Amino acid sequence: MRSKILVALTLMIMVLLIGVVGYKMLSDFTWIEAIYMTIITVTTVGFSEVRPLDANAKIFTVFLIVTSVFIFGFAISVVSEYILGRNSLDMLKKKKVKKQIDSLSNHVVVCGFGRNGMQAAEKLIAYKKPFVVIERDKEIIERHEEDVLFIEGDANEDEVLRQAGIDRAQYLITAVPDDAANLFIVLSARQLNKNLFIISRASQITSVKKLEFAGANKVIMPDKIGGDHMASLVVMPDLITFLDQLSIEGEHTTNLEEVSIEDFTDQMDCNSLRDLDLRRKTGCTIIGYIDPDGKYIINPEADMVLQPNSKVIVLGRPEQIRKLNQMFQIG
Repeated sequence: MRSKILVALTLMIMVLLIGVVGYKMLSDFTWIEAIYMTIITVTTVGFSEVRPLDANAKIFTVFLIVTSVFIFGFAISVVSEYILGRNSLDMLKKKKVKKQIDSLSNHVVVCGFGRNGMQAAEKLIAYKKPFVVIERDKEIIERHEEDVLFIEGDANEDEVLRQAGIDRAQYLITAVPDDAANLFIVLSARQLNKNLFIISRASQITSVKKLEFAGANKVIMPDKIGGDHMASLVVMPDLITFLDQLSIEGEHTTNLEEVSIEDFTDQMDCNSLRDLDLRRKTGCTIIGYIDPDGKYIINPEADMVLQPNSKVIVLGRPEQIRKLNQMFQIG
């Protein structure tokens, strides 16, 4: 399509140049008169000639009119096709995105695609967790729409949240830089989905309690986490560097895995952590246990009784984690 537009523009410029040079040579017009005659001829506006034309100039004018009608008609059709085609393509894209979003359930809704929202999206992509991003900056959307499902709009509006499937979503991550905007998003989302697990960003410590009161399950302060991490690298650098190596980025680099007890009990008879015997079977070590009430137990005893709806956190090298996932068909 761009090549057609380029051809059309080239032909139009050539007609104008031929007209100007032709009138200059045939009728000895000045350059201004030649330009004027060319413009009124190719546009067929019907103004009078600068001066009476001789036979050669009249034949040239007929040739110029016929040629310009075809070339300008071709140019108009190309431009119209481009505009209509682009609009149709945009409509098809929006319909396709809407269809994909409408098919999602138990997905994640991410509000804002700035630095924090983008990092959250990268993590979700690494874990193949379906998600939708609400963003109002069209330039950002156009830059990333090939890899991410976007809803263009303001996440403060209930209708925009509904378009993102908030009523079917499992999680909401609101990563907007403004705490007041995050507060309104949390309030709206909680009203639309009572069971939603909401994670909100906060810039000010005074906003944490307000966001929790509004309905956020977890409130994260990126600046505080970054400062704590840098200070920890001064106080205990080796320990922090070791913890940084415990990557949970994706299937080929994962060192930590969170597994529901049901993934084990559905395939084997086990009552305690000892019965799982994951160390011998996969090489992975159980370093944590989460009971049904959400209580975290670090380095649990081998005789700890497994309860329904609980989870274990396992540590291992990437190949050991893959072996665990393959053995119990996890993920």
